[in-house]
Amino acid sequence: MPERLVFVGDSITDSHRDRSDASSLGDGYVRIIANDLGDAATVVNVGISGNRAVDLAARWDRDVARTSPDVLTIYIGVNDMWRRFDRDDETTAAAFESTVRGLVDTDVVRSSRVIFVEPYLLPVREEQNGWLDDLDGKRDVIARIAREIGADLVPLHGILTRAANGDPAALAPDGVHPSDRGARLIADAWLEVYRAG
Repeated sequence: MPERLVFVGDSITDSHRDRSDASSLGDGYVRIIANDLGDAATVVNVGISGNRAVDLAARWDRDVARTSPDVLTIYIGVNDMWRRFDRDDETTAAAFESTVRGLVDTDVVRSSRVIFVEPYLLPVREEQNGWLDDLDGKRDVIARIAREIGADLVPLHGILTRAANGDPAALAPDGVHPSDRGARLIADAWLEVYRAG
């Protein structure tokens, strides 16, 4: 029987999916994973563009808990950083941690294999270099919680930083939203962790 893989997160996961169609996977890394795995998996995408951790918490029971995943992928954190700099709406690392801990202290997490995807930023504008310290706090939270609950972790920030090789815009034109090549790299990084498990 195919494994049921559920992906929840922000725009990188959403990636233009049709939210009126439960089978829509968008055109990003989730679609690539589904294509690669074929009949071996049933893939569900419940990502929503713009989401922060608190938005996941608000819709967790409705959109995630009832999906009954065998494998649940949680990919959140970049908007918790970004909103500080584009809207002066900060989410501290402590607040982010509190919210994510609430998400993992749920039956759906306890009954699933969990894969966390580490948020990344590939600075393409000079001021974005100053955003990395804020993101580091969110990355640390994700890594720490993954260790504590025995979840898998896709160490995406380092993978994409190395792959950028001095040309970050080729992977993420705005530093965050991946190009087709960037989405392929995210999918490959996820698949490596998934298959190792």
